[in-house]
Amino acid sequence: MKHLILSCILVVITASSFSQDRPNIIFLLSDDQTSIATGCYGNDQVVTPNMDALAEEGVLFENHYNTTAICMASRAIILTGMYEYKAGCNFEHGPLRKEKFAKSYPVLLREQGYYTGFAGKFGLAVSDDGDGTSHNKWGSLPVDDFDNWAGGLGQTSYKTSKNKYMAKYAEEYPHSTRAYAAWAEDFIIEAKASGKPFSMSISFKAPHMPFSPDQYFDYVYKDKTYKKPENYGEENAEHIAPQAKTGRQYNSYDFWRDSEESYQKTIKNYNQLIHGVDYALGMIRKTLEEQGIADNTIIIFTSDNGYSCGAHSFGGKVLPYEEASKSPLIIYDPRVPSKKRGVRREAITANIDMAPTILKYAGIEPPENMDGEDLNLLIKKPKKFKRETVALTNMWGNDEIQAMGVVSQDWKYIFWQYEDDRMNPTEELYHIGEDKLEMTNKASDPSAKKHLEKMRAVYDEHLEKLRKEATTDNRYQKYGVLFDRKATAEDKKPYLIGTYEEVLKRSSNKKKKKRNKKKKKN
Repeated sequence: MKHLILSCILVVITASSFSQDRPNIIFLLSDDQTSIATGCYGNDQVVTPNMDALAEEGVLFENHYNTTAICMASRAIILTGMYEYKAGCNFEHGPLRKEKFAKSYPVLLREQGYYTGFAGKFGLAVSDDGDGTSHNKWGSLPVDDFDNWAGGLGQTSYKTSKNKYMAKYAEEYPHSTRAYAAWAEDFIIEAKASGKPFSMSISFKAPHMPFSPDQYFDYVYKDKTYKKPENYGEENAEHIAPQAKTGRQYNSYDFWRDSEESYQKTIKNYNQLIHGVDYALGMIRKTLEEQGIADNTIIIFTSDNGYSCGAHSFGGKVLPYEEASKSPLIIYDPRVPSKKRGVRREAITANIDMAPTILKYAGIEPPENMDGEDLNLLIKKPKKFKRETVALTNMWGNDEIQAMGVVSQDWKYIFWQYEDDRMNPTEELYHIGEDKLEMTNKASDPSAKKHLEKMRAVYDEHLEKLRKEATTDNRYQKYGVLFDRKATAEDKKPYLIGTYEEVLKRSSNKKKKKRNKKKKKN
């Protein structure tokens, strides 16, 4: 009996020491939020008081990129800390393999004594089976790998009642954004009672399409008229590579450009969805204060990719331009002295940095397979942070828009590999340190020749890394050829999947087959 009592005391002491010695970590991910849609990033047309306050009390990263700017791949990258070609997960490629998920930050945290929870849009399957486009039909969700699970595989729904694990919150919070904050309150109380430090990850659906904001916030932007970005519209896309104008990002999403009325309605709904996420952040911070654990809880806020919102006449994400590939990143650590808060860092950061940074906060050494950096060094000793560039890739969609680029704090180089009788391989070079709107392509400017050569060399280095480290499954090895600046059209031909027109035709045929099947059943 004495031994049993002693064992119980040791368990309590151990749990208590976990909680005191290691911080709680909250990771919040919005969906499709470009950095310039956030007040603390200089936008005076939006209302994001809680994000702004988090930045004032923490660290804001000025140049945060998603190395692949689309949800499925970006989420796998965030979980594993690896570039897409190593994580091996995206639409038209396949699920995240179990062995790779086993080295993801939530799994490693739980193994080291953290109480873990996930809510929201998980956005990918974890499976050793499946290889193709039907990502929702194979694989599974890692429900049992978390202490508390409230996530969904596909896009999930803005209607709380339609999300399996969230339905109990639907009566009070019919829109899912605030419902996730309500779930967070319950999780935080539950995690605190466990005596362990906790890791809570929430992936909001907002502000992803369809732009269906919470009506609770209708008053926020009532009668508001928005200014369009200076690089808005087709007239500001004349210098853009022809390849970039072939995909749906340029040819669809007409609601951004149909009319002034359509633009105003769309941007209002987009911003109102972001305001909902901001409100949820405030709810979560209030819960931390009420539970007396705010002083030991780190909050990381970011998004899985940006959104073009009409810039250069683009309507979506995917592409390596600033609006589509950049997102806000704010890290708040309450243990940092007040004199060192409210700082900004201009060095390049990326979604590959999320997993190693979270693990280091927990006192866990990141696995060697991770490509990202621990951002604690950039926060505390910025002069010692040496990483200067990251690669930006698109490995999804029609052939023309599959491309790779590299970006530094001041320059961005993009190589559009596709060629046919309509277009040649195209280079773009932007001095983003001075040209944030990417209005002047300097690839053929003699005054920028040295910068072009330097960025080409950086590009080739990243390509060589891709060649050496790309996973052998899910069709990633081919990019060692496709993205090679010296490869010929014949070299690339075996690896192409179809032009924009061909992809549309296949998609249309699939839809017809589905409709015919339904008719036969009925």
